[in-house]
Amino acid sequence: MISCKKPKSKDFNILFTCIGRRVSLLNSFKKAAKELKLNCRFLGTETTELSSALQLCDKKFIVKPTTHQGYIKQLLKIVKQANVKLLVPTVDLDLQILAKNKDKFAAAGCIVLVSKPQVVNICQDKRETFKFLIKNGFDTPKTLTAKQALAKKNLKYPCFLKPWDGYASKGNAIARNHRELIFYTKKIPNCIVQEFIDGQEFTCDAFVDFKLQARCVVPRKRIETRTGEVSKSKIIKDSKIIRRTTELIKKLGAGPGVITVQLIQTKNEKIKFIEINPRFGGGAPLSIKAGANFPKWILQELCGKNLKIKFDCFKNNLTMLRYDAEVWLKT
Repeated sequence: MISCKKPKSKDFNILFTCIGRRVSLLNSFKKAAKELKLNCRFLGTETTELSSALQLCDKKFIVKPTTHQGYIKQLLKIVKQANVKLLVPTVDLDLQILAKNKDKFAAAGCIVLVSKPQVVNICQDKRETFKFLIKNGFDTPKTLTAKQALAKKNLKYPCFLKPWDGYASKGNAIARNHRELIFYTKKIPNCIVQEFIDGQEFTCDAFVDFKLQARCVVPRKRIETRTGEVSKSKIIKDSKIIRRTTELIKKLGAGPGVITVQLIQTKNEKIKFIEINPRFGGGAPLSIKAGANFPKWILQELCGKNLKIKFDCFKNNLTMLRYDAEVWLKT
């Protein structure tokens, strides 16, 4: 449960870290603030000026990389000087360090939309994800270390390989025989080997309120992806997917904020969970557009309002086709 005090007025700032290309997410928060008649300013951090979303913030901050020893100190300085009441992580890079320092931000009057460190670790270490899912009765692809897979005489091909600490689909590969398995296990750092599951992939956006209660789960069918993010997607109100994802989120204890859960639905409608990302996903704008207004709900809670949300408040069958747009800089 969030223990930070609510803002005393409708004037406060919101900070997005590693904001990169999250233009749509930023605009969704701006729109929500306007609808709620809040006088919010939106701040962003990046390691370079050449970030499209950063340029659209009311104030921008160039900071050291998330791995720098002074990263949290930089953010805390921004939070204190700029009266930041809400910090929104947008990528995986700083989730763990923000989780570990959440109390420091709370002491400065700022709520961080990040789960507990142990939850973040379960999500980001895919070996731990597998253990958590199996222990709690959630179906998931069989997972082996590279050494175990190479030693297994009856390993079924194809199989799926990825780094246990990877993100954005970086380093993912499919091995169709033992020769390819040897090649990819040498090429992919921190490699794990998983059973290949044939079926339809879904991403679920799960909203968890400040009391850590799952309030809405939106399943999105992944039609096409580009560099790890969905580029074409469609809302599918599948009651079984919604129910099982809600159970997973509750058991995990994730939140507050939006948790992104990926799964594969097989042809015989079995649900195989494959990834959990404790942050906004790249396809979240589709869920927001469909009626699951995460930014508005978050801002309402930040202002101390009780949420009145119907679990299935979103439209079915809405399709999103993402495209590139431009931000122009004068030099």
